[in-house]
Amino acid sequence: MRAFLESEAAGGIILIGAAIMAMIIANSPFSQGYHDLLHSPVSPALTEKLGPMTAHLWINDGLMAIFFLFVGLEIKRELVDGRLSNWAQRRLPVVAAAGGMIIPALVYLAFVFGDAQLTSGWAIPAATDIAFAIGVLALLGSRAPTSLKLFLVTVAIVDDMGAVAIIALFYTKGLNLAALAAAALVLAVMFGLNRAGVRQLWPYLIAAVLLWYAVLLSGVHATIAGVLAAFTIPIIVTPGAPDSADSPLHRLEHALAGPVAFFIVPLFGFANAGVNLSGISLSDMLAPMPLGIAMGLFLGKQLGISAAVWVAVKSGFAAKPRGATWLQIYGVALLCGIGFTMSLFIGGLAFSDPHLVDEAKLGTLSGSVLAAVCGYLVLKFAPLHPDHQREEQEVSEEIARDGDVSDWSDEAGR
Repeated sequence: MRAFLESEAAGGIILIGAAIMAMIIANSPFSQGYHDLLHSPVSPALTEKLGPMTAHLWINDGLMAIFFLFVGLEIKRELVDGRLSNWAQRRLPVVAAAGGMIIPALVYLAFVFGDAQLTSGWAIPAATDIAFAIGVLALLGSRAPTSLKLFLVTVAIVDDMGAVAIIALFYTKGLNLAALAAAALVLAVMFGLNRAGVRQLWPYLIAAVLLWYAVLLSGVHATIAGVLAAFTIPIIVTPGAPDSADSPLHRLEHALAGPVAFFIVPLFGFANAGVNLSGISLSDMLAPMPLGIAMGLFLGKQLGISAAVWVAVKSGFAAKPRGATWLQIYGVALLCGIGFTMSLFIGGLAFSDPHLVDEAKLGTLSGSVLAAVCGYLVLKFAPLHPDHQREEQEVSEEIARDGDVSDWSDEAGR
């Protein structure tokens, strides 16, 4: 868990830098070169729907499938052998994530009410960027209780589950039934390998590539293949003990953590965050769609999550995060308004008009920055819990007892 938080924190800081660099380049004399680099064809078409493959398409439909594979591995690990493995642990993050997805969507729809063209963007403010949020928490050092870091991670993972379901159900058009059947066949083979006890990773990885291509052809967004493939990877469950070095899922997750955090997600941010601000006025920023996204992320997330947590704790449905004050919980709810990666991704799926995509980016960037700054300030100046030091020590000892194995040197493809 420490390694995960450290990689996410460092990756989040790099992601922030990549996004800032994209904005600078997009508003510099190199703007046209930035656009041409991303949108010029670099390989033949893989499907008629997408046309010739550009660097932008390879990043969004190819590399992001690896990101979703990593997300799927996280989800499966948490559900089977992690902090979501029983209902007592699931209650608070599930309730918080539900509130943090429903309220932002309603806030967005309230701002765009009456414009049918814009309603398809309802899911844009519903997602939380775990890398960006953990990156901000890392800047706070010991002022951020470990229990809140774990709470943020689990809420973001449940949030990712919801985002994946939304993409599959609401942003899928023109299904190719033959390709869908081929994808189902490949997926069945992967589950068969799992049931047969195959623990070498290379057969799953080869099948995952075939699954990705079949899903790409099917009309379902290709990144969904990453999540589906992750659910077939075998895991060795070790409750109350360190993870097994022979667990295929843990080996693959550890192998992907670095490339995803330090390359794929920052590259996605660099390729998608660049918006040319020339000619954009305050009235453009306050247009219904960008304002709805920004307020959905900033207001909707903090209201939805903090209210859901308060009701769950006060009703006795779930326990409050240990060693955390209500003001600190509110600060984390604010940080959950950092939508960035997933919000930019959904914005690209929701709209085909480049102007609307840019408006969605403006709303996502402004809402995420506002949530990040306000969340940081609240947590920076919030008084610590009276038992902060003792609770930190206890949580640290628990993580040490049930942490990762010390040596992951076994090659991931074994």
